[in-house]
Amino acid sequence: MARPKKTRLGEVLLEQGLLTQAQLEHALEEQKASGRKLGRILLDTGALTEPQLAQALATQLDLPFVDLRQVNLDAAAMQKLPELMARRFRAIILEDRPHSYLLGMVDPTDLFAYDEIGRVLQRRIELAVVVESTLLQLIDNTHRRTGEITTLAQELGDDMGDSVVDFANLPTQRIDEAPVVKLLQTLFEDAVQVRASDIHIEPQEAKLLIRFRIDGVMHLQTEADLKITTALVLRLKLTAGLDISEKRLPQDGRFQVRVRHQQVDVRMSTMPTQYGESVVMRLLIQHASGFSLERLGMPPALLARFRSLLHRPNGMVLVTGPTGSGKTTTLYAALSELNSTANKIITVEDPVEYRLPGINQVQVNEKIDLDFARVLRSVLRQDPDIILVGEMRDQETAQIGLRAAMTGHMVLSTLHTNDAISTPIRLIDMGAPRYMVAMSLLAVVAQRLLRMVCERCGQPHAPTPAELAWLRLELGDAAESSALVQGRGCTQCNHTGYQGRVGVYELLEMNAELTEAANQADTALFVNQARKQMAGHTLRRAAVELVLAKRTTVAEAMRISNQLEE
Repeated sequence: MARPKKTRLGEVLLEQGLLTQAQLEHALEEQKASGRKLGRILLDTGALTEPQLAQALATQLDLPFVDLRQVNLDAAAMQKLPELMARRFRAIILEDRPHSYLLGMVDPTDLFAYDEIGRVLQRRIELAVVVESTLLQLIDNTHRRTGEITTLAQELGDDMGDSVVDFANLPTQRIDEAPVVKLLQTLFEDAVQVRASDIHIEPQEAKLLIRFRIDGVMHLQTEADLKITTALVLRLKLTAGLDISEKRLPQDGRFQVRVRHQQVDVRMSTMPTQYGESVVMRLLIQHASGFSLERLGMPPALLARFRSLLHRPNGMVLVTGPTGSGKTTTLYAALSELNSTANKIITVEDPVEYRLPGINQVQVNEKIDLDFARVLRSVLRQDPDIILVGEMRDQETAQIGLRAAMTGHMVLSTLHTNDAISTPIRLIDMGAPRYMVAMSLLAVVAQRLLRMVCERCGQPHAPTPAELAWLRLELGDAAESSALVQGRGCTQCNHTGYQGRVGVYELLEMNAELTEAANQADTALFVNQARKQMAGHTLRRAAVELVLAKRTTVAEAMRISNQLEE
């Protein structure tokens, strides 16, 4: 196939009716001033979408357009084009054909890129047009750092030899020069690349396991020689400012790393185990777009009710769910909604996960008896309008928070319960007076996170007998005709069939009837009233709606159901 001919993008877009003459002239002026590519300018100004631009190029150049979300590619073939070249030229191998490669390019008119890739691949190239953002995501998932991490771990083990070294007595400069630094940097890069929320470093009897938690599920990254554990843990302790000589007690710390042009806050915890110190690191990426209620994924009707409750002058709103269900994200989104110069906002957290501008954040410290209750008493003397309490852990904290809600403050907090209905009862079981719960509690939001089906490898799925029986509980006979999907696994989702997570929510609002029922000694009365109010609006129903919308699988929805039953 001959090299692609040079063409003017503006003429293509005008001919296809995707752009007006005025839009093109404005973009061309911007191009002269900035030197940026015309296509990038049109995308940044919102004049075009990425698929529109790619399809326009494909039509003009008489090339196929390939939607990378809809095809399952061969990872071995893709890796034949080096990662640096794939990123630089925005290209990827789509098919390894007998006598040629089908190459997907964002800009097939880039003749220099075409020549360079042909020189490296040493085979005839056939071209297709692809969307840039999808291409970059696919490159991230394909060119993982697993092999490099394994190699670096092996090099570190070889450098250490068989002798036992006390790293606590080595000078810091020696540690900085060791391969351990490069190994950790590569580990963080790979974790961010695959959207891992946690890195687990776990010494076992004969090996060291390094695992990532991705979309709430643990995945093995690599296995390494056990003897490098001490070097890794020591380097991390030094970075987090922890006591490197203390190996018998758990320690907590935090530090920041810069990975792929992103600032990542790392919350680190060490724990002595039988074969050495285990380390877990929570990765908190500071998103430039910040937190917002719209990004939570709440249904519009529920979001409107939740937003209305947040703007009440006083009362308590609780967010409940198990660890890792997104409660902190919901609370921070609520704070962002309320954050203004007219409101004095103070948070009491353990630990402070994200730093929010304009908000006074306090971290509790149990070592010096600076617990939730003590900080909360002091907070009330700081004249706040809105208070966030990280968690209602004990009777004293709950009572102070409820009393603050009764005396003119908006109080936001979390509680570990299975659903919204059991939350007021849990507060009473903790020792909070019934009248205080009834008068102060405005609403409870219960939530879970569901894994979403991978857009690229999702396919129709016939439910198993157990899945069908579960669907009938919510849908009745309509379950038989429900169209379901399930991911078969591909390079984009690391062969899990899932990519990303979405929240499911239920909201219990304390109206007059529920307030009166909560004040009675018979908790069954409250439960019955609450169930009537929430009929058809439960977490289970929200999960089923996502199944019917083909955004998640029945198995994921059933997992949420099992958590509720527990």
